[in-house]
This record gives sequence, structure tokens and C-alpha cells, in this order.
Amino acid sequence: MVIFLLYKFIGISNQKYYGNNEEMIKKVIHSIDGYEKRSISILEIKDFNETRIVSMLANNRPGYIEFNKNKKGNYEWRHIEVTNEGTFGFYLPKINKESKIMIVTNPNNNMAKLSVKINNQYIEQLINPIQSSVTWIDLPQTENNEYRFDNYKYFDQNGQLIKN
Repeated sequence: MVIFLLYKFIGISNQKYYGNNEEMIKKVIHSIDGYEKRSISILEIKDFNETRIVSMLANNRPGYIEFNKNKKGNYEWRHIEVTNEGTFGFYLPKINKESKIMIVTNPNNNMAKLSVKINNQYIEQLINPIQSSVTWIDLPQTENNEYRFDNYKYFDQNGQLIKN
């Protein structure tokens, strides 16, 4: 009986989870230190070749988790990030050769438009306010994959400046 219990205990503690589907992604997140008891809502699962980006809310805070596909076809997590405060997160996930910004919002977000200067080029993007959402923005092409972000401006549904 003792051997059975030890085997069961050791087997559970060493179990490895993969991000192959929504249920397993939540198990992966709950297996990460500091995320064990957080409420997780998956907003979007997006694959870019061997990279999987999952946008989420963790205790209603915007965030995302990155996975890489291993040789057996399973998605192993490599990075997780969740905002500490605020209603949206602004992220630059590591996606193979594509350069994108991902904006994740929770239902308390009142931002309807973002304006930002990236490498001296202004970009404006509409955001879905007052709901959980994921918005992707393609970054301008550069030779060295370096980006400078300046002059962030956030606007509400009435076009009023929220924050500089």
C-alpha cells in the first residue's frame, strides 16, 4: 500500500503538461509557481509555425503564455507574462520571423484606440472597449529587428485622450 501511494504521489508530482488544447493549457498555467490558484480565461490560441501564443486573463488581469512545439508535436511552455495592474497588456511575443504587438484587454478596459510611434512611424489601432479582447498589430519592417516605441496615446470611445 505504501509503495502504491508513493508511486501515485511521485507520478502526479512529476507529470508534465503540454499546451496542446485549452484544457491542458490551463493545467500548464496552474502548474507554474504563482499561478496555481488563479482563475484562467483563455481568450485566443494562435499558432505561428512551431510557436503557440495563448492570450488569457489570469484573475481578470491580461496576459499571455508562449509555447514551442517539440519533436513529438507537443507544445512546451517557455514564457508567461501577466500585467500586475491595469485593464490591458501590451506584449511583444517571440514569434519566429514575424514581428507583432499583441494587446490583451479585460472587460474593464475603456480604451477604444491606441496611437503609438514605432521607429518614427505612427500607428493607430482600434481596440474593442468594455470587453475582453485580443488585438494584433504588425510592426514595421526593420533590418535588425529593433524597435523604438514613443508617444503612446490612448483614447476612449468618444475620442477623448485617456492617458499619455
